[in-house]
Amino acid sequence: MSQILRLNPADDVAIALTELAAGTAVEPGLRAAAAIPEGHKLAVRAVAAGRPVRRYGQVIGLAARDIAPGDWVHEHNLAMTDQPRDAEVGADANPLPAPAARATFEGFRRPDGRVGTRNMIGVLTSVNCSATVARRIADAFPGDQVAALTHTAGCGAASSGGDTALLQRTLAGYARHPNFAAVVMVGLGCEANQIPDWMAREGLTPGDRLHSFTIQEAGGTAKAIEQGRGLVGELLTDAARARRETVGADQLVVGLQCGGSDGWSGITANPALGAAVDRLIAQGGAAMLSETPEIYGAEHLLLRRAASAQVAEALLDRIAWWRAYADRHGMSLDNNPSPGNRKGGLTTILEKSLGAVAKSGSSPLVDVIGYAEPLRRPGLSFMDSPGYDPCSATGQIASGATLIVFTTGRGSVFGSRPAPTLKLATNARLAAWMADDVDIDCSPVLAGTSLSDMGELIFARMLAVASGQSTASETLGIGENEFVPWQSGAYL
Repeated sequence: MSQILRLNPADDVAIALTELAAGTAVEPGLRAAAAIPEGHKLAVRAVAAGRPVRRYGQVIGLAARDIAPGDWVHEHNLAMTDQPRDAEVGADANPLPAPAARATFEGFRRPDGRVGTRNMIGVLTSVNCSATVARRIADAFPGDQVAALTHTAGCGAASSGGDTALLQRTLAGYARHPNFAAVVMVGLGCEANQIPDWMAREGLTPGDRLHSFTIQEAGGTAKAIEQGRGLVGELLTDAARARRETVGADQLVVGLQCGGSDGWSGITANPALGAAVDRLIAQGGAAMLSETPEIYGAEHLLLRRAASAQVAEALLDRIAWWRAYADRHGMSLDNNPSPGNRKGGLTTILEKSLGAVAKSGSSPLVDVIGYAEPLRRPGLSFMDSPGYDPCSATGQIASGATLIVFTTGRGSVFGSRPAPTLKLATNARLAAWMADDVDIDCSPVLAGTSLSDMGELIFARMLAVASGQSTASETLGIGENEFVPWQSGAYL
């Protein structure tokens, strides 16, 4: 059995399938020149200093010095490059073949026609000052039916525009989310983020599904908690009348995330998730790719799948914004990969991004939306966001994701509410070591299971979770503290 994996004939590196000692013969005429950790890169041919190094058939950086066959290729000899990555817009924007049969799940149909995968009550806050009250309200209802989602913003910034507008858009997305049967919005009363004003701007109307009050109006902390608990108790009674019904997979909206990525991410879990996404989109469903700084270096692959020149231009605009944003703050987009990513075998953001984009499958990119903006159409969309997982997933849920699918190689413990998170492990060691946090082990791909078959397994589990099956993170009770609206502006 080979000890290395070649991904593309054009590649200058292969991946070590196991830890290699110095001198190990990996194939005829090729030996490891140094100890190489599992999942890391080994040079399969010589690359002169300053020349491109390829993985996935794509450039992942430049040789920082001469690289010889058998060398370990990592931070010591592989450098970032900003060489142009030209793409023929729309060249790969091919429609997916029609599915052989209609896929379904059991969901909650809401009055606006959208379908939820959960039936919860949300207790949201307009400002950090009401966070404790919101949590005390939810604490009175054990179990997983009530979620208190708090944050650190809502005051200290301008009352309109900037971060306040971004927070309002995020809260509005949660307030109308189909996984919530009803929502209670709790404010302090004097904050910049005044509840009636922003609800009106976001087109939200108080009623059976949306209620609000402030602590100052209620008469203080204790009285506000009492009022909130009474209201949530009534809403739970109403929510209990809802029943799941059979709906098509076209009603499912999935947010795609990866965190704690490693050298296996772009080989096992990410492309397997991409195969599942293709199945979902062929059924008429929707998926969202995000984390804009983590597609940098692979954007040309998405541009080739852009459904129109307008979609391509919108994606390029967002990447240009992030480059300028990083420059303003004295950072580089290659500050990513993280230390954990690098320990797992990823060296440059180009390499990480090429693996990350694989989550999106092969369908056309039909739209680009801003952070927490409502999803506009089925198919694959790109939602602009930071690469920080909780913040990115929060935006996806606000945009309408009713399920998050999250791949990890180093071991993420992320979860989310009200949209459940399905966790995919890239390697067998992680799947065994952190079994309580993992839903699916994608490592069988390395042993011969096809990406298509693994994608079918993931898609089936997506439908099961959408129908009510608990995920690992739900069983652990994770998801409330992971509500992290994006804050990018100034606070005074």
